[in-house]
This record gives sequence, structure tokens and C-alpha cells, in this order.
Amino acid sequence: MSVMLATMGSRTRRHADATQMVRTGHRPVLLTELLQTLAPQPGEVVIDATLGAAGVSEAFLQRVLPGGRVLAFDRDPAAVGRAQERLAGYGWAFEARVGRFSQLAALLEGTGVRPDVVVMDLGISSLQLDDPARGFSFQQEGPLDMRMDPSSGAPSAADLLATMGESELADLLFRLGDERNSRAIARAVVRRRQTAPLQTTTELAELCQSAIPRRRWPSRIHPATKTFLALRIAVNDELEEIEKGITASVQLLRPGGRIGVISFHSGEDYLAKRSLHVLAQDCVCPPQRPVCTCAHRATLSLLNRKVIKPTEDEIRANPRARSARLRAAVRLPDPSP
Repeated sequence: MSVMLATMGSRTRRHADATQMVRTGHRPVLLTELLQTLAPQPGEVVIDATLGAAGVSEAFLQRVLPGGRVLAFDRDPAAVGRAQERLAGYGWAFEARVGRFSQLAALLEGTGVRPDVVVMDLGISSLQLDDPARGFSFQQEGPLDMRMDPSSGAPSAADLLATMGESELADLLFRLGDERNSRAIARAVVRRRQTAPLQTTTELAELCQSAIPRRRWPSRIHPATKTFLALRIAVNDELEEIEKGITASVQLLRPGGRIGVISFHSGEDYLAKRSLHVLAQDCVCPPQRPVCTCAHRATLSLLNRKVIKPTEDEIRANPRARSARLRAAVRLPDPSP
């Protein structure tokens, strides 16, 4: 199997994206740019920290064989189960486990693995988004869940909406979703739960529509879009997970190893940019301090000073790619003792 994959022609590789779309219904975004920037080579070890529909894992597998392998993680047990079944033919070269960004170091403890490449494709997969039972989208009616791991015991979106105070909820919607009408929506949620708590995605979407005056509806997105985004981030503690994940990934990388982070909204991209840029600086003292006292030393060198965005062709083929952003860096040599 490894020999066959290693000898795949360039024409087969060019059509890998289309094949993955047919198999899974999910199209990995910025995949060509990700492969070009991180340049996986035969024999290398790749960590796919956001397994999702496994399209990225399979694309990297096709480039690191023979001799290489992909270790993939996802906090969604359903995603791990699907990927294990789909990529079973790769044998020892592919391994998938349930785990969050913040658990990367613990998950690899004792394995001796220092990866050559780490990929973090943030947000949720199309498979999660398109499943009404998961509650991530208002396109179809489903329970207000939004947990990436429904078995975790963490509060669901419905739980947050049923318990948070009005001002606390308004602040959350504004801070995590940049929702300018957060106070009106929070007020409507509190008023609604006095009679019946919100239970479904369509109920919340209709409430957002009615809470926001028609003249203030956004022109290009549904009035509930930012509310759903903010709740999803809060339910899954996504922003803290991103920071911990990038820090852990860089510590795990071998010298010369590369990290790529794909984000889908401004909050994610800001964290990715800040985390990578801080790790690429020799000094992080405040600008007004005349002499460096932090003793911070760069562990990364940025591979793209300017963020990489999808092409117009990719956006036309996959509209969900329009907000994607890729940032990447390479691990510097370990300091001399």
C-alpha cells in the first residue's frame, strides 16, 4: 500500500481535492497552499490537530509515504470514528485519537514523537455544520447543542441561554461574535425564557430576526450568524484552546518543523497571528522599555509575513472558503547549551 501511494503521479495528486469532496462531502480549504507552504516530505511525521473529515490528513499521507505517518486528533469522537474507518487502508501510517488542542503534549507524552509538521484547521467541519442533530447551524431545525464532543458533559448552547444573565450574555455575544445588536438579542432571550426556554436552532434564529430591527440587519449574512458563532466559541472554549494548542505544537516541533494554522473568523486569526508573531520575536518587552529584560528568545521564523487567502476560483467552488486565512512558521534550531 505504501509503495503504491508513494508512486502516485502528479496528475493523481492534483485531483486529490475533488476525490476527497466526492468521498466525504467536505472540501478542505486552502489545501494547495497548505501543502506548498508546509512542504511535507516522504518519511516525515505530521500531526493533524483538527482531523475533521480527514481530507487534510489524507492529503498529507500521500506526501509523507513511504516511511512517514500522520497522527490525527479531534475532540469530536464521531469524526475520529469516521476517519479511522475511512483511512484504515493506510495501516500503521495513520492513527487517530480523541483529544483537544490543549491536550497535545499529554497525548504524545512517552511516544518520543517530535513532528515535522503540525496542521491546525480551526473552526468546525462541514460534516458537523450540515448535521442538524449537532445544532451548529440554523439552516435546519435541531437541538441547541453546539458541543464538539457531546459526551463531554459540558453545558450546551441551550444551557448557556437558559442560565446566563442578560448583561453577561450580551457581553459574550459582542466579545466573541462581534454582534453589534448583542444587548437587544440578550434582552429578547431573557424575556423569552420567562415563558419557555429556547430549545432549537430555528427558535434562536427567529428570535434574533425579531430582536433586531429590519433596518439593522446585516446585508450579507443572516441576523443570527454572529450569535451562533459566539455561542459555539463559548460552548467549546475555542479561543483558549487555540492559544494552548499553538504553544504546545511549537514546543513539540523538531527544529526545522513547520506549523500551519487556518482560521475562519477575525477572533481566531487574531490569536493565530499574535501567538505566532510573539514566538517569532527575540524580545516581547513593552515598547517604552529601553532595555530588554524579558530574556525571551524566538523559537519560530514566519513563513508568510502576509496572510494567505483563498483564490477567487476556490471561493467560487467552495463559498465556505471565503473567510479562510493561513498563517505558517518554521521552528528554529534549539539554542546551544
